[in-house]
Amino acid sequence: MIGMTIDAIAVGDSAQITRRVTDGDIASFVDAVGDYNPVHSDRAYAAETVFKEPIAPGIWTAGLVSAVIGTRLPGPGAVYRSQTLNFHAPVKIGDVVTVVVEVAELMPEGRRVRLKCEALVDGHLMLDGEAVVSVPRRPA
Repeated sequence: MIGMTIDAIAVGDSAQITRRVTDGDIASFVDAVGDYNPVHSDRAYAAETVFKEPIAPGIWTAGLVSAVIGTRLPGPGAVYRSQTLNFHAPVKIGDVVTVVVEVAELMPEGRRVRLKCEALVDGHLMLDGEAVVSVPRRPA
């Protein structure tokens, strides 16, 4: 993996990852951050909610955005400056999530890029937002 410099990035560049959500993903995330909301891990509780089954924490899905930024675009060496998130629908265990990050603006004066971010399941928008990240001076 090689991180991209500002000179190697153009508006419209994009990258994506696809991942199926598993029980193990959710359990590991919940344990790591301490988010023991039963809507994420208790099937009986979740069955009584509007969702009818456990849902992934929204920030787990947002973490997939971070994975694209840190490994693909701009890649290693990128550092978050800001992130906005809009959650449109729940992601459930078994869903196949595709996260797409696209360069919306270059800000060469600070070696930063503004990225449009989306998470989709079966073509349906689950999450969107924007990230601003600093790009490394040289390839990582």
